[in-house]
Amino acid sequence: MTSTLIVGGGLAGLFTALKLAPLPCTVLSPRPLGEGASSAWAQGGIAAAVEEGDTPEAHAADTITAGAGLVDEAMARLMAREARERVDDLLAYGVPFDRTLEGRFVASREAAHSSHRVVRVDGDRAGKAIMAALVAAVRRTPSITVHEGFVAEALVRAGGRVLGVRARGDGGSAPTTRLFLAGATVLATGGIGHLYAVTTNPPEANGIGLALAAQAGAVIADPEFVQFHPTAIDVGRDPAPLATEALRGEGAVLVNGRGERFMQHLHPDAELAPRDVVARGVFAEIAAGRGAFLDARAAVGADFPRRFPTVHAACIAAGIDPVATVIPLAPAEHYHMGGIATDADGRTSLSGLWAAGEVACTGVHGANRLASNSLLEAVVFGARIAAAIKAAPPASAVAGLVPTPWDDRPGPPTPSDRSAITRLRALMQRHVGVLRDGEGLGAAVDEIGAIRRAAESTTLAGMATTAFIVAAAALLREESRGGHHRSDFPAPSEAFARRTMTTLSAAEAVVAGAAIPRARRCLAPDGSRRRSSD
Repeated sequence: MTSTLIVGGGLAGLFTALKLAPLPCTVLSPRPLGEGASSAWAQGGIAAAVEEGDTPEAHAADTITAGAGLVDEAMARLMAREARERVDDLLAYGVPFDRTLEGRFVASREAAHSSHRVVRVDGDRAGKAIMAALVAAVRRTPSITVHEGFVAEALVRAGGRVLGVRARGDGGSAPTTRLFLAGATVLATGGIGHLYAVTTNPPEANGIGLALAAQAGAVIADPEFVQFHPTAIDVGRDPAPLATEALRGEGAVLVNGRGERFMQHLHPDAELAPRDVVARGVFAEIAAGRGAFLDARAAVGADFPRRFPTVHAACIAAGIDPVATVIPLAPAEHYHMGGIATDADGRTSLSGLWAAGEVACTGVHGANRLASNSLLEAVVFGARIAAAIKAAPPASAVAGLVPTPWDDRPGPPTPSDRSAITRLRALMQRHVGVLRDGEGLGAAVDEIGAIRRAAESTTLAGMATTAFIVAAAALLREESRGGHHRSDFPAPSEAFARRTMTTLSAAEAVVAGAAIPRARRCLAPDGSRRRSSD
């Protein structure tokens, strides 16, 4: 048994492990450390008020504005205040942030930020550089034990608390599972991108971590709010390569197939409008048959290979020269604002369980994440989890406790389940994507439920469980706000100006009691059923 078990080898998991030192901890990673982590693919950087004239208060204000009325303002201010200290931590771990000759950070401006505050590495390689530095730091830290190739399949519970996980080795394909017990368990398993047919996330971001907590009865917050990156490069790859938002920050513009800019007609900030607005603009141009493209020729031009090497390499690999031509785009699932509800120290509603990174929902993103706040949230709350655990180290004794019975279904998808996963991803893309409506969401909830009931593997069961929670919450939120846009309810509603807090059982009960056309219901903060007044 270990003092602390961290499930996930991305930024949130590794940073938490490093901040726990010298307290012993164990890290489970589905692949070699850093691989399969969305953090390694982050291009823009990490948001922090580092420039003269910028302040944490201004950063928090931008975060709150982008979140469309649902941000937990105290949490946003906490995150912004602690941002600079966490950037300094990353520097100490060896992250080579871009600096001027005078030693000041080189910061970019991204959408909905009022200042240049996105600290970067080599233009668009922040995520890769941060992860490389943290992996090296973890491997030289003796208090951290790493088990690579283990996929968690269930939380272990006994005596009213979480005591670890059951996990399957060999990348999730081992014939048997292994029990990992711990005084404290931290889920840092990433997002839900591969619930969608088009995503910028690695395959490991399939929603399983959220499902583990939901199946154990944890409170899930704001699951309907999904961010679609407006500028995924549309070249038929899965995952889709990303054209970083920093390109638009440097002056690149969005045009349709006629060469016409379209964003200045949709928002005063044009290409630098919040991501949900830009994603809908791109989606509309594609739906109208005009296509959508990023034109960086005038703004970046011949400097493209030097200033944005990752994007340039992705374009060249697809036969596109961004120095000379425009880049074809499509919106792609990029980030999940919802997740396992946590407090300011990462505690979930289940005793013994913490959550960090994209699988968690701290409330700092509200209905729409501000650009480059994702890496920041991971390190700020990872550090807070470590501090809380170190302040009150969890007990290790589990004598006399009987763990919850184990679901003995196979972990990896069967041939039938692989086909069902393809159907599930297409269903989420079509009905729970950039634009939604009640009829499509109702059909999605019903079909996802059928897929979930027929699942032969724990992988499909987990994916379908998370997809059900997302779709059900989207169905019940009869308004448009942030990353959630309903064509049948296109405006925000005061009746829904509150966060969703639910459990899997509450979502099942509410959906079961709502006929199509659905009665106007939403989930109250305690997970109970509540009729809206509008």
